[in-house]
Amino acid sequence: MRFERFNQDGNARRGQLVMSRGRVQTPAFMPVGTAATVKTMTPEELVAAGAEIILGNTFHLMLRPGAEVIRRHGGLHDFMHWERPVLTDSGGYQVWSLARLRKISEQGVTFQSPVDGDTVFLGPERAMDVQHQLDADIAMIFDDCTPYPATREQAQASMELSLRWAARCKDAHGDHQAALFGIVQGGMYPDLRRLSLAVLVDIGFDGYALGGLSVGEPKQMLYEMIEDLVPLLPDDRPRYLMGVGTPEDIVFAVSMGIDMFDCVLPTRNARNGWLYIQDSVIKLRNAQFAEDIRPPDPNCGCYTCQHYSRAYLRHLYRANEILGARLNTVHNVYYYLSLMAKIRSAIKLGRFSQFAEDFFAKRGIKPRPGSAVSGAI
Repeated sequence: MRFERFNQDGNARRGQLVMSRGRVQTPAFMPVGTAATVKTMTPEELVAAGAEIILGNTFHLMLRPGAEVIRRHGGLHDFMHWERPVLTDSGGYQVWSLARLRKISEQGVTFQSPVDGDTVFLGPERAMDVQHQLDADIAMIFDDCTPYPATREQAQASMELSLRWAARCKDAHGDHQAALFGIVQGGMYPDLRRLSLAVLVDIGFDGYALGGLSVGEPKQMLYEMIEDLVPLLPDDRPRYLMGVGTPEDIVFAVSMGIDMFDCVLPTRNARNGWLYIQDSVIKLRNAQFAEDIRPPDPNCGCYTCQHYSRAYLRHLYRANEILGARLNTVHNVYYYLSLMAKIRSAIKLGRFSQFAEDFFAKRGIKPRPGSAVSGAI
């Protein structure tokens, strides 16, 4: 992987990731395809929406259908009929999300499988092996995603364990052609996160991610952590904010210099009847849309908005029809990817600051004193 930078407007950066399976324009949003599918969407629909890279999950694919099955297909791309780049999360997030089903040791994590209850083990070496069998274009180190809240002692122990695992991941990755990203941990303690980053840079990775955020902490704390850490990330490597977030989160993080994002919100909220539009969110459960014959967003170019009304989508949602989830997802993914395209264009033209201010103003979000973007909360 090669990271090229084209433009910078303030701290916001525009560039691209160059990989054997294609180029990814940054800032980029990666639709989440945890189980080798972005829920309800075909690869052709993702391409039509503008997706250049998607995310898969090591832990879940290891459990079902199994890394060997995918390897025999020639890798994840042939298995799921996706020809463009894939980033695979290592399973570190599941160390947090499946806390009731796991036991952490120096060697790794023993889980009770959420699929069938069997005992399964995932550690740094196994995480790298699975990602190699998946043939990921970008692999992530295996880390301990620190929960919130956590005491300083807990956060430090978790961070130090993640650093030891990071070194083992680097060794296990060897000279594999996939890019390998390090993940900064340290809970909500800025000095611990700075130490984590310094050690990761010393080990040396192709890109750097901020992990352990959006795990229940207050929004202000999330933004303060981004403001504190992003300027310290290596300038010549891609910067990835994991699991974040809302459109507002993305615009703010881009203003600080983040290049890559993933989040389940556009697909999960689609299944819950939430549609993102230019300046707000439509919640289809509300009775006001029962007879609304307008498209979700008259200015949107997605398939859903070109063919269906708010009233019809509300009907599908209320009737629990699968088509409703599909059409809502097509729209939300298109919205997120279109937002990224607008962001990249604004950076290219040197107008990102104005774009961000207008974006927040339309949402009624007031400036936060000292923020890099005057519209950030």
